[in-house]
Amino acid sequence: MESTASNIYYSRSYNFGLVIPMANEEPDFETFAEALTTMLDTLGSGKVYFIVDGVSKDNTLQCCNGLSARDHRFVTVWAPENRNVVDAYLRGYREALPHHDFIIEMDAGLSHDPRAIPMFLRVLNEGNECAFGSRFINGGSIWNSSLKRTFLSRTGTLLSNLLLGTRMRDMTSGFQGFHKEVVAQFLAYPLLSKAHFYQTELRYLLRHKRYMEVPIHYRAPSPSVSRRAIINSISVLLHYLFRRISGRAPFIS
Repeated sequence: MESTASNIYYSRSYNFGLVIPMANEEPDFETFAEALTTMLDTLGSGKVYFIVDGVSKDNTLQCCNGLSARDHRFVTVWAPENRNVVDAYLRGYREALPHHDFIIEMDAGLSHDPRAIPMFLRVLNEGNECAFGSRFINGGSIWNSSLKRTFLSRTGTLLSNLLLGTRMRDMTSGFQGFHKEVVAQFLAYPLLSKAHFYQTELRYLLRHKRYMEVPIHYRAPSPSVSRRAIINSISVLLHYLFRRISGRAPFIS
């Protein structure tokens, strides 16, 4: 797989944190950890925050704790209070916020390629407040994913743009980065999403920020999307649609 990053992006040291929810990642943990370690070594900076909760039923927590004990750049956060995946993301942002200028979230298990991280950092360093990963712009791709998942991703983007008035090419990707000031703002906002529509909700609320979409390669099938998650996504979408129709469309300034 061709990397989206270039050596030109390695010439600067960035103060950044990576937020990665971890659930049942034991089978691919060593491969993923090696890829992350290589990227941190190449950049010469950065810290990773693994967020683990009760969803994980294998030895993911032990794997993360072991790596954290060997390498201080990896921080393991045990968060049994998490009720859903959005809680995991937000807990990670809270852990990283006091320590970093830029914060990036990504999926575990090499669904997202760590070699794209330098491009996110470059985009954020050039004055953009948000960097949104996109599978559907030039240079991006999606592969080894189910037709259902691909259909939901494309349809979700189409519907969101149509109903909410956004103009992004990918509204559902979980690979994204922000300036710390933006993170502080959305952590204080009462987000409605309880599942993966959270990424779409963030993009909608941050639509007036300076942002750029970054081409990414997405691979490996994601867990199936539950009926509850789909219902929550539809309800949140309709909430913001009605707010827009009524002339009270919210945004984070």
